[in-house]
Amino acid sequence: MSASTTPPVRIAVDIGGTFTDLQIYDERTRSLVSLKTPTTPEDPSLGLLTGIKEAAAKGGFTLADVGYLLHGTTIATNAVLERKLARGALVTTARFEDVAEIGRHYRREVYALNPKAPPSLIPRDRRLGIKERTRSDGSIDIPVMAEALDALVAKLDALDVQAVAVCLINAYRNAENEQRIGEHLAKVRPRLAVSCSSALNGEIREFERTSTTILNALLMPVIDSYLGKLDRRMKEEGLKPHLFLVQSNGGVCSPEKAGQEPVRLLLSGPSGGSAACALLGKLLNEPNLVGVDMGGTSFDVSVVRDGKVNLVTQGEIDGLPVRLPMVEINTIGAGGGSIAKVRAGGRLTVGPESAGSRPGPACYGRGGTEPAVTDANIALARLDGEGFLGGGMRLDRDAATKAIATHVGGPLKLGVEAAAEGILAVTNASLGAAIRLSLFEKGLDPRDFVMVAFGGAAGLHAVAVADEVGIRRVVFPESASTLSAFGILHSNLTHDLVRSQLLQATSADLPQLAEMAKSLLAEGKARLDTDAVRPEDQVIELAADMRYKGQAFELTVTAPPPAKGKPPFDQTTLDALIEGFHALHEQRFSYANRGSPVEIVTLRASAIGKLAQPEPKTLQRFTQAPQPKTSRKIFLAGAWTDVPVWNRDDLGATPIIGPAVVEEAYTTVLLEAGWTCHRLATGHLIAERTA
Repeated sequence: MSASTTPPVRIAVDIGGTFTDLQIYDERTRSLVSLKTPTTPEDPSLGLLTGIKEAAAKGGFTLADVGYLLHGTTIATNAVLERKLARGALVTTARFEDVAEIGRHYRREVYALNPKAPPSLIPRDRRLGIKERTRSDGSIDIPVMAEALDALVAKLDALDVQAVAVCLINAYRNAENEQRIGEHLAKVRPRLAVSCSSALNGEIREFERTSTTILNALLMPVIDSYLGKLDRRMKEEGLKPHLFLVQSNGGVCSPEKAGQEPVRLLLSGPSGGSAACALLGKLLNEPNLVGVDMGGTSFDVSVVRDGKVNLVTQGEIDGLPVRLPMVEINTIGAGGGSIAKVRAGGRLTVGPESAGSRPGPACYGRGGTEPAVTDANIALARLDGEGFLGGGMRLDRDAATKAIATHVGGPLKLGVEAAAEGILAVTNASLGAAIRLSLFEKGLDPRDFVMVAFGGAAGLHAVAVADEVGIRRVVFPESASTLSAFGILHSNLTHDLVRSQLLQATSADLPQLAEMAKSLLAEGKARLDTDAVRPEDQVIELAADMRYKGQAFELTVTAPPPAKGKPPFDQTTLDALIEGFHALHEQRFSYANRGSPVEIVTLRASAIGKLAQPEPKTLQRFTQAPQPKTSRKIFLAGAWTDVPVWNRDDLGATPIIGPAVVEEAYTTVLLEAGWTCHRLATGHLIAERTA
């Protein structure tokens, strides 16, 4: 996409629950500025516009200078979690109305006497069957008749719904009946939000397809309302950028696509952090990274392997499956606000319950009385109570020690220091377990990875957690607290396309596979052309969901790019996919049955439109300050120790030796004994295990 006539300022925004993070790049000066501003939950667009205006004043540009606005948001996620969704109905093949509620026949809580019922977003009286039938080979056995459509509209009118999900059996093979229903509803009830499964996710497995389509339909009015408010506010302020929304796959899409397929925004914010880790990997020449994002409530783990962010074809939100490509992120309830409790039998736990920002940890002085992880850090003087949030907030250490003594130290008969160390030890063990799970389940060894620590709280725990899992190098990036926005700043347009048909990975089925690939490539190019992406900026990648015959799950294998002048899918491509599947299966499950027949269930295409990217930061030579700015006593390894405290901007290429503390506006790094740390020419800190 050409940037020659586009205004020079590019802004990435990540709207979180507490803060809205911005990264602003001005191509005229090649300057990169970070900014945090409070989120406005009642209308996130207010906080977004406030942040942009603050950035303009700080960066010396006007709103007319903004050419790109790349927007990550948790609006879709929060709407699902809080059940603030539109009133909707499901239209499906007659006698399949209960698929969405029956789900899969497995129990999450194997030993629970009264297991929780799976969530159902649409009650039985709003799940409507229509007379139709598409067979598994795609042939139409019973077409949708006009009288059935008229009866359907009458039922929907009586139910007074705002959104309709249309998901017919076998529509992934032939969308004709679904399309007829969708077109009829759009004609006679144009204000109704309608989502057809074949347009959103044309894949096999009707339960997951139905769940995804229902979520999409119920989110359409929510996201449409927000985008309408945002558009009006931008026009009022004279802001006319190219607006793109961040998707769960790490790419961005137009507001029009976001309005039609809002379910793709469910991991909008966290995916930016994963993208940033991949960018850092290229910059540092480190292909294998594990990114850890620790904020106030959660700890998110994402993996970059061989330079690529790990994507999955199915995720989940609040027990509801979402069958769409998304960045694989494992999340646990462990952050700075996670509350420590002593359970029956003297068992100390930390999280998942969080104090949030209101009232927050006890040290916030906002009425919180239960000890949180931040209270433990301030009680042990690992945090500077006067300089928290760049000096914008003072932490009450006395309140923290009182809460720890009352709720942890007293019940366990421990002093405040020992109790606080116990809280941090339990927290770090949980963080380490989350990293091990993210790597071990893929057959990966933590010792082969470099950790990237970002988010407001990660710097205090990263080195200890690295010791916990055997990682010997940790990267503390510049502007760690807004790193997700940094990843968003470098995003590209991305469309995910699929074709499902169970075929054998043999020469006999090669013609059908080649035809499916040709169709995917044509559709991908058409979508990028619609987005006005120049041909030289278009990239389309193919992949296949594969399995051994008899298996009930698949692995996604990326197809090699075709040789120049060769067809996009030929025998060479098929052979490479088969070998790639065997290798991936062996790495993931420790064995490969190379003599067993292999099936291809789904072909995938990622159509990528490259946006103009910020130029890399000019490398600098940093002159290191001869001495730390100060020192203070910190409780480490069971004793109070006098530790040097450095300002991040005072570090250079000469390593400092732990124990030490490195402070910046929104983040503090704790370097423990046995570790060294130095600053790269790019501004990032590298900590290394030396002992």
